[in-house]
Amino acid sequence: MPQVDIRPATPDRFDDAQRALGGGGDGRSCQCQWWTITNAEFQRSAVEERRELLRAEMEGELPPALIVYVDGEAAGWVRVGPHTRQIRLSRTKQLVSATEEPWDDESVWAVSCFVVRSEHRGSGLTDRLLRAAIDFAASHGARVLEGYPVDPAEGRRKASNELYRGVVSTFAKARFREVARPTPDRAVFALDLSA
Repeated sequence: MPQVDIRPATPDRFDDAQRALGGGGDGRSCQCQWWTITNAEFQRSAVEERRELLRAEMEGELPPALIVYVDGEAAGWVRVGPHTRQIRLSRTKQLVSATEEPWDDESVWAVSCFVVRSEHRGSGLTDRLLRAAIDFAASHGARVLEGYPVDPAEGRRKASNELYRGVVSTFAKARFREVARPTPDRAVFALDLSA
């Protein structure tokens, strides 16, 4: 049975973050910056600039994500942190009208991006990453944790890189409550961490 370990994305793990993000899909080019900068900034930036933005985040006081390791090798990633540090969330129309929480509340956190290397997909790592994200958010004072998953049963078939938000079944299994369905295939889920 493989050994699975999940750790915060701290500066000493930058190379591991690059391995986790580089295993298929858009992770390598996005550098998990999609939610942290405006659309205009994202379109103007090169991959190298996004990589340096990620490095700066990882050098900050609060790690921006968690990295999952399988047998010592970085195998995946989940972005988790306050709404306020993921500014594009508050600029996404389908989310703005759907959330029950204020966008300027530091105690409201979001799980906004999952990456699992292609060789590890289907092994349950996304479930484990979400459980670790819940624990991480709760241990850092989050009151509510939101997620914005895709429902692959609705609409056309989704490519794997379209599932970076996670899927509704993962959030439902983790006892998140469905708050809204801005579109049939997009949902807003929330978990109260204050209880």
